[in-house]
Amino acid sequence: MANLLLIRHGQASFGAENYDQLSPLGQRQADITGEYLNATGVTLGAAYSGDLSRQRETASRALAGLDNPPELQIDARFNEVRNDEQLEVLSPILLERDPAFKALVDRSETESKAFQKVIAAVFNEWVRPGCEVEGMQSWQDYHAGVTSALQAVMDSAQSGTDSAIFSSGGTIATMVAHVLKLPADRVYEFYEPVFNCSITRVIFSRDRSSLSTYNEISHLQLLSAELNERLVTYR
Repeated sequence: MANLLLIRHGQASFGAENYDQLSPLGQRQADITGEYLNATGVTLGAAYSGDLSRQRETASRALAGLDNPPELQIDARFNEVRNDEQLEVLSPILLERDPAFKALVDRSETESKAFQKVIAAVFNEWVRPGCEVEGMQSWQDYHAGVTSALQAVMDSAQSGTDSAIFSSGGTIATMVAHVLKLPADRVYEFYEPVFNCSITRVIFSRDRSSLSTYNEISHLQLLSAELNERLVTYR
């Protein structure tokens, strides 16, 4: 058996001109994650990330905390789902079809919970069978890319080793649902709750894989309590 750690990036720069970079807190979360992995004896045989800046920086900072880090391998198939693209393309369709969605959109500019419900509605429309709309990446293409990249990582791992993939919430949720053999309409429930720099562990062999832990943040919670510092964030 081998272990695969799925690690979400640290807090990005929400509200800044360039969202795709770690905030100072996100940098600290990534550093702590690397220190935690090293302190608990994790020796990574391989490490991967998407090519988004927040994913690469999280990986680089976490790997810097290890005694013998592997070279980071970049694979764009581990990038995040394209939320902005989906909102642009699918929102007009949902607005025309569903009055309740319009009410959510109207409230989303001032209510974060309403905005999250907009994201959920659009995401679930995107993964719906038969949703084939020009102007955006399809769920089928995205899912095929993520799962093929995941399988390549597993195929290259040696028994008894640890590997890590530094990615984002939607992609981690997609990999978790794939491991659990769940349909597309179950993916979002694993997407929304993912904490920054959480660790999800998959145990696998050549012929099977299983979810060991999901969205673990005890390393951040412990230091938050010890230092009276806010280290746990969703976004």
